[in-house]
Amino acid sequence: MLDDLVAGALADASERRAARSLAQVEADAVAAPAALDALAALAPADRVKIIAEVKRASPSRGALAEIRDPAALAVSYQTGGASTISVLTEERRFGGSLDDLRDVRAAVEVPVLRKDFIADPYQVFEARAAGADLVLLIVAALEQPVLTELYRLIRDLGMTALVEAHSAAEVERALEIGAQLVGVNARDLTTFQLDRDLFGTLAGSIPSGVIRVAESAVTSPADVAHYREAGADVVLIGEALVTGENPVTTLESFLAAG
Repeated sequence: MLDDLVAGALADASERRAARSLAQVEADAVAAPAALDALAALAPADRVKIIAEVKRASPSRGALAEIRDPAALAVSYQTGGASTISVLTEERRFGGSLDDLRDVRAAVEVPVLRKDFIADPYQVFEARAAGADLVLLIVAALEQPVLTELYRLIRDLGMTALVEAHSAAEVERALEIGAQLVGVNARDLTTFQLDRDLFGTLAGSIPSGVIRVAESAVTSPADVAHYREAGADVVLIGEALVTGENPVTTLESFLAAG
């Protein structure tokens, strides 16, 4: 599944590159307003912080929400207390786009994460050009030299990398490149199975000074409390927010639990 998602994302990026060259997108990235400081926004505090996600669909659940106005949803997340907004930009299986990212960036004051299957420098430049402050890098999807190259490019453009791991070996690889924001995804992207306890198993291998992010398997405030007790500084939440009735009150309840 992960291989297919990466291949599809790269094919779509290749089509965009045919319309707008790497040199053009690189120039757009350099000319964009400076990225916001995501590490400061997500720094450990006396309560958990939340990355709230704009997410229309997923391969495991299918369609989740129509989300006609991603900017309005992002504003509600900000109102509810989200420290960062994540925007799914993958088109084929998640129904997202870079236009969603641009709209969200224009509407909110908090940092914005481009969540996609990033495997090529072109995607990093277009993320910065669209206003992203953070970019997701999935360790399982990348050989170490490519992971290192993309991490350095993200940093050189003034952005922050959320480096996502699914095992102790992947956490080690994330730390090896100097990642300061490390996520542990409860969803195995090769099988899409969930393990809510994976974060607690791996959190001890993430040293102090590195921000710990728990991802996936959040359906209720009790799940946020579970992650917080296991050492999470930040929890990334998507499906529970887009499928709930009121994202503001849902976020407030999640924050209170953490």
